[in-house]
Amino acid sequence: MNFYKTATSIMGAAAAMTVAAKENRPNIVVILADDLGYGEVQALNPKYGKIKTPNLDQVTREGLVFTDGHSGSAVCTPTRYGLLTGRYAWRTRLQNAVLKGGDSLVAEETLTIADMLKEKGYYTGMFGKWHLGMKFNGEVKEGTGKVKPGETVTEGPIDKGGFDEFHGFHYARQMDLWIDNDKVTRNLKADEMLPALTKEAVKFIDNWKGKDQPFFMYIPWNAPHTPVAPSAEWKGKSGINAHADFVMQTDHSYGEVIKALKRNGFWDNTLVIYSADNGTSPHATQQALLNKRGHRSSAEFRGLKSDIYEGGHRVPFMATWPKVIKPGTKTGEIVCLTDIMATAAEITGYEFKDEDAVDSFSFLPLLKGKKGAVRKDVIHHSIHGYFAIRGKKWKLCAVNGSGGWGKPGACKKDSAKAAKKLSDVYQLFDMINDPYETKNVADEHPETVKELRQLLDKQIANGRTTPGVNQQNDIKEIIVEKWNKSDKSGKKDKKSKKSKKSKK
Repeated sequence: MNFYKTATSIMGAAAAMTVAAKENRPNIVVILADDLGYGEVQALNPKYGKIKTPNLDQVTREGLVFTDGHSGSAVCTPTRYGLLTGRYAWRTRLQNAVLKGGDSLVAEETLTIADMLKEKGYYTGMFGKWHLGMKFNGEVKEGTGKVKPGETVTEGPIDKGGFDEFHGFHYARQMDLWIDNDKVTRNLKADEMLPALTKEAVKFIDNWKGKDQPFFMYIPWNAPHTPVAPSAEWKGKSGINAHADFVMQTDHSYGEVIKALKRNGFWDNTLVIYSADNGTSPHATQQALLNKRGHRSSAEFRGLKSDIYEGGHRVPFMATWPKVIKPGTKTGEIVCLTDIMATAAEITGYEFKDEDAVDSFSFLPLLKGKKGAVRKDVIHHSIHGYFAIRGKKWKLCAVNGSGGWGKPGACKKDSAKAAKKLSDVYQLFDMINDPYETKNVADEHPETVKELRQLLDKQIANGRTTPGVNQQNDIKEIIVEKWNKSDKSGKKDKKSKKSKKSKK
């Protein structure tokens, strides 16, 4: 039994509910698309956006747009972990790629945003994709057709995420499953998933009308991730291809949630955050066809899902909250999905312990229209485990390629040991004058490379990026520089930089 989470959900819940209602705390809704690049929202990509997204375009007029908003990683699992815990996922055992089945990445003792908000009197519901580890009847079962209705779910949103209610599925390769709370209840087809999630989220909002208790909804869609499966009524709607159809259907699902909030009287006092887990996937022919139509999924930014470049992790990031946010506003300050947890904590008056949300900075001041940075820098991570650290002006990539599926993927040299100049190992970009990362200026600014690399090492070793007592990472060492994946020797560079465990 998860005693920490059970205690968190029970202790003082009734009293907290009364206080929350009296203080009129906002409902909080986080809607997360799957593989939706910055340029997929037409209003954010006026030059190269060819897919119609009227509902998300409306959000840009009704709320605040973060033009420099980032997912916690260039791929799925680590971003979801960071959003729910306020902690970079590379501090855990997951150093590259994504999880499938098995033990959850969320440890027993880790505070989640659902745990936190439950303590503050919120009812918490999740509607969508988990992808943080899962077991069925106590066993690891991966892939379609492996799990049958009636099986019990563990390592999921209820016992590890801290949610009161869950409706959805685990990950893309098990999209034939529909789970209600901790039970697999039915099988369904891939093109039925997005409509089912949308219906369930809307039903929850409709049924909540008239209740005083505030709610937190986490709605991570399955779309437009592969399998690209628009419903019959959406096929051909874009006039481009199936991926574009699926983007349009995803936009429609956002709109259905917004409509439900408005018609039930929740809109004015609900903070809604709209974003995505990473950039658009370069799923072969779909992307090629989009390019032929002049559509660029990452707008003018370099790279796509998996990459350390901006297209891998700069995502649509918007918020509405009519009582607080001025409509039609923008901010260029850096924010990350890990920051949602600290923002919710500041809104509700929750006080973190030293070990909580160690990489989360509240952007509540930005929601209120205030100026100034809420975080000085952000750490990016690619699918193959390569790092970058980014401030307002400079971005240092500890790899001289994409670090992902983009070309070139990693260092041309075998290791840092063989490098003759900084640009053999690093990329340094001036993000003010070169936001599209066209010129590597590492060799021209060696002191900046050194300074940023030391900052990266420090933030890794400290176990946190927020102020506070240093914490331990979950593993003893985190390798920043590594051998090229194509190297057949399998050896690691002896000069690779490693973080040391910090002590409280």
